[in-house]
Amino acid sequence: MAAGRERDLERLLTFIDAVVAIAITLLVLPLAEAGSEIQSRTVSELLRDHVDDLLGFFLSFTVIARLWLTQHLIVSSLVRQNGAVIRLLFAWCLTIVFLPFPTTLVTATSNDGIAKLLYIGTMAVSSGLLALLGRVIDRDRTLRDRDEGPDTAITIAVTVTFLLALIISIVFPATSYWPLFLLMLTDPVVRRLQRWAGSRSDA
Repeated sequence: MAAGRERDLERLLTFIDAVVAIAITLLVLPLAEAGSEIQSRTVSELLRDHVDDLLGFFLSFTVIARLWLTQHLIVSSLVRQNGAVIRLLFAWCLTIVFLPFPTTLVTATSNDGIAKLLYIGTMAVSSGLLALLGRVIDRDRTLRDRDEGPDTAITIAVTVTFLLALIISIVFPATSYWPLFLLMLTDPVVRRLQRWAGSRSDA
């Protein structure tokens, strides 16, 4: 936690964390409702019939957790707020709260273009807002308790990857939501590029 953080900012970040916790908990509600069907079928049948719900839950849980961790790193040096920080944090919070809705849509439909747009598009917007937040914090030294600003390279790369995954999934419907697994390559690729750029600058 940043030293000397303003009380109002601390309250804001605590509120944001609570909202994210509630949103991530809401993801499991469809699974909880599905569990009531056990009276009329076996566990294996229940799991087979709701495999899409399970995949949607784990994928969305992973994405929200990843976005929250990114947000946590970006605001780790933040000690005071301004209007832009407040607006961006609330806009980002809105995308997290909204995400359980398109998650329900994608588990109830098969390769629906609008469902994909809402689902992956919401993730892309959420990541893009974090990149903007990092940029705002980086440009205003008075907001931070350290000289270096947030590293937004990975956040920008994740946003681009979300958009690429959205394009692939819509242009090639048979790929479904598998293009989202491109996100697994984002961190190692960006880190390698950063090391390469660093070695070139040292040379």
